[in-house]
Amino acid sequence: MQLDQRDLDILRILSAEGRITKAALADRIGLSPTPCWDRLKKLEKSGLIESYGARINLKKLGPHVTVFVAAELADHTAASFYAFETAMQHYDEVVACWALGGGYDYLMQIVTRDVDSYQRLIDEMLDARIGLSRYFTYIVTKPVKGNIAPPLNILFNAG
Repeated sequence: MQLDQRDLDILRILSAEGRITKAALADRIGLSPTPCWDRLKKLEKSGLIESYGARINLKKLGPHVTVFVAAELADHTAASFYAFETAMQHYDEVVACWALGGGYDYLMQIVTRDVDSYQRLIDEMLDARIGLSRYFTYIVTKPVKGNIAPPLNILFNAG
């Protein structure tokens, strides 16, 4: 799909302000509402816009811990990778998981109540025999930057 500057502007604005009205979005990108809405539907239909959601301030909800875990699998067969990746879908505390090239096989982001609940989760994963052989725990002590909006202008050299 070929994107122009207005498409990129729509994506940039929505990634920062998902609840913006269609009229305000159209005004911000310099289009009337109907052509703006048509572009938005095209971006959704193409899969470039996967979903809409809210960023939740977990500190306001209560105590929690965010942990990054570098994981190594016992063996490196396609079946082992598939089994691990399938298992990750069933752990709600695993909010993100990436397959890596290089030293570790996966990087998981886990959000849970406290360190004890984190350790119970890891023990459960080890007992589940999903291929996890070694893991390295990195506890987040404070957020420094957490903007989820991708740098579209840098990615597309659009100014």
